[in-house]
This record gives sequence, C-alpha cells and structure tokens, in this order.
Amino acid sequence: MTLLKWALICFVISLIAGGLGFTGIASGAGSLARILFGLFLVVAIVIVVVAFAVGQAVF
Repeated sequence: MTLLKWALICFVISLIAGGLGFTGIASGAGSLARILFGLFLVVAIVIVVVAFAVGQAVF
C-alpha cells in the first residue's frame, strides 16, 4: 500500500508542478509516479499468484 501512496503523492506533485509551469519537475514526478505504480502492480500480481498457488497446495 505504501507504493501506491507514494505513486499518488508523486502524481499530485506532477499535476501541481505542471499547473504552475514547472515542466521539468512535473515530468520527473510523473515518471516516478508511473514507475512506482507499475512496481505496485507487479508486486500485487505476484502476491495474488502466490496466494492462489498456496491455496491449491493446501486444499
């Protein structure tokens, strides 16, 4: 959940910086938000797959 929270924070910083005209900061924060969200999705999918595998082994 922490990765998702940091991705959202970076996204908000990107929106605010873009609105104020700081395009370099907005671009960097947007890229960081995209990377963190992708990492969150990968970890979440791995956890779900492992949970299903353990469930299959137990039952």
